[in-house]
Amino acid sequence: MLPNIMSGFGSSGVTWERRSEKVSEIVAREIVRDIARRRPAPNSVLESESAMIKRYQVARGSLREALRILEVHGLIRMKPGPGGGPVLSEVSSRDFGRMATLFFQVLDIRFAELVEARLMLEPFIARLAAERHDPDDNEELRAIVRQGYEAQTTEAWLRATDAFHTKVLSMSGNGMLTLIACALKDIFTERASTVYVANEGGHIRDAHSGIAEAVINGDAETAERLMRDHLQGYAEMVAQREPNLMDEVVDWR
Repeated sequence: MLPNIMSGFGSSGVTWERRSEKVSEIVAREIVRDIARRRPAPNSVLESESAMIKRYQVARGSLREALRILEVHGLIRMKPGPGGGPVLSEVSSRDFGRMATLFFQVLDIRFAELVEARLMLEPFIARLAAERHDPDDNEELRAIVRQGYEAQTTEAWLRATDAFHTKVLSMSGNGMLTLIACALKDIFTERASTVYVANEGGHIRDAHSGIAEAVINGDAETAERLMRDHLQGYAEMVAQREPNLMDEVVDWR
């Protein structure tokens, strides 16, 4: 017996097949393809409901379900009222991490496993950053390190240390590794109490400075070693202060 197939055309003009899966899921993928192709700016209002119904040739209910799928995954948000509709979100590693925690909880993944994964991944990415980085990023990285030294409040320090790790990861030249590593960082930072680090962070500031100079100078081996030592010390500090955290399941939030 032949599978149930209904052919149609996506907005790109390429024929695509609607198989036995839900139409809303297929339409959601078509919307994502169009967003990736058009590259609208974050916070842009997408097409109206009537225009989308015409573009994707689906019923209103299927379209709304497709938009709900994208909203749950953090790609869009719905703006109510006149001139409203689906608005493209500024997608971040936090959205990716939040989605991942759903699977972490179901798979019973412990915080200690997340820490171990970060300890394996981020030093390697620091090595890549030293090997591949764009020299135009050097001054920004140094400026972020200076922000850490100049921070006068806990909030300013936490912003600076988060910016440091995000910047080093982004200099790796590999978007996939950057996204995954930033998501692990975001989950770690959200769940570990980091306030005390701001009060005891002199050696962390120095570690950031050393890592930054190794990356800027293209010293891959040193960048990897210093990042590993830095994260290992940070993880041990958290484990000492919050011994129960390491055995907790990373729950969906």
